[in-house]
Amino acid sequence: MALYPIFVECKDRPVLVIGGGHVGAEKVRGLINAEADITVVAPDLNEEMQGYKAAGRFKHVAREYRKSDLDADWHFIMVATDDGAVNREVREAGNLRRIWVNAADDPVNCDFILPSVVRKGKITLAASTAGASPALARRLREELDAYLTEDMPALADLLAEVRQEIRKRGIKVENDTWQDAIDTPLRVMLAQRRYPEARAYLVERLGIDLSPLAAEAEA
Repeated sequence: MALYPIFVECKDRPVLVIGGGHVGAEKVRGLINAEADITVVAPDLNEEMQGYKAAGRFKHVAREYRKSDLDADWHFIMVATDDGAVNREVREAGNLRRIWVNAADDPVNCDFILPSVVRKGKITLAASTAGASPALARRLREELDAYLTEDMPALADLLAEVRQEIRKRGIKVENDTWQDAIDTPLRVMLAQRRYPEARAYLVERLGIDLSPLAAEAEA
């Protein structure tokens, strides 16, 4: 496979999942996190899927998959069955409709694959072996999870806050300056939850002045 890594906006976008077992639940779990509009086609649902259905997290079509299920305007389709023939049929039908298809553990019938993902706050890290080794992908995910220490989400929030303020004031800061400013003392302050001190330290390292503007001071 020749893969181009991207993150896809799924909020409120219609996604079809075919299959109601363990693998289907895994796909639905990720789509729930992405706030997608999910429809599941499956005659039966496992316990986890039944819980999601009871909570109103997806629409359920309680029967076997039919080719006509693909006629809706899906953002993409996920196939979570053990049937290679179904995988192939969905892939071919999806391609005719210009809809991307993912078939679990079946790279030949995939237009895209799902990496192992680690999420902490605004930070998302993804690792893939292009389908060659799910075991290695899981190992990479575990190592990435260990790398994302507790200060990382707070660091992301602080950088976003200061960056927004800099843009509002029309100040330009070089990328290398940002990189140099994200140092060990800053991360230690955040890990110790010394947020005001960390913000002041970051601003100083960036070599900028974020004193309140006159209008802000008057307000």
